[in-house]
Amino acid sequence: MAITTAQAFGEFYESIKEDAEISDLVAARKAYVVNALQKAFPSTSTMQYQSTKIIGSLGRHTASRPFDDIDLLVHLHVDADLWSSKYIYSSTDFLYRVRRELNDASPVKKIGARGQAVRLFYTSGPVVDVAAVVKYDTGGYGIPDGSGGWITTDPIEHESHMNRRNSELGGNLKRFVVIVKQWNKAHSSWLMSFHLEMMAARTFISIGTNMRTALQLFFDHNRYNLSVQDPAGYGGDISTYLTSGARTAVNAALLSARNRTDEALAAEERGDHKEAIRLWKIVLGSQFPDYG
Repeated sequence: MAITTAQAFGEFYESIKEDAEISDLVAARKAYVVNALQKAFPSTSTMQYQSTKIIGSLGRHTASRPFDDIDLLVHLHVDADLWSSKYIYSSTDFLYRVRRELNDASPVKKIGARGQAVRLFYTSGPVVDVAAVVKYDTGGYGIPDGSGGWITTDPIEHESHMNRRNSELGGNLKRFVVIVKQWNKAHSSWLMSFHLEMMAARTFISIGTNMRTALQLFFDHNRYNLSVQDPAGYGGDISTYLTSGARTAVNAALLSARNRTDEALAAEERGDHKEAIRLWKIVLGSQFPDYG
């Protein structure tokens, strides 16, 4: 409950951001996975465990409730003969070997492969997606593409890019991303999380601490402007997963949000915080505080 729009935004951010509880859970689940990987892929194996890094929204500290999954980038070194004779031609075999070995070594009872990653299911809380990769000498990481081949990506550079832009924008970009993700979730989740983050990262020259005006600019700038390039230089246009119909729906959602944002800012300007909060709740979803 809040009596000013600024207060409502402050309470909203605190309720949706990553907190100590989820950070501790992420660290604990990562530790379990690392322990299992070290057992499954020792230095004597034809595939050797190298390192694990938290990636995705939780790794970039741009996650917004609910926290559904924990993404781990797992670097495995494959012996040259095995790579050239088998896995270079079949990332599916590589992925299934990771699943099989984790099944034998992990305390988690339900493990499945889902195209590009191995997923560990828990009785409660977020699942863990193990993105097993090989590191290329030429740069980037090879990850299964879900069809037996490999695609090149670099989540480390994605994190570095977000950190650079957040620093350039006075530390306010990540806070903005946590908030704008609630708009996406409240309106059919048309946009993938990473795509939304990269849209936000390219939108602003400056951002400040007023997230209301930042949202207005974001909605206005990105309508009919959904294409954005992979900052690591490997993935091309990140928006290509959107069908023509989905693009139309996203652009309509951006226009609707921009119009309501205009109304909410006007209501706040004339001192009608009750109306402003009501409108922001429509834009940002049911988790946004009520007036009072």
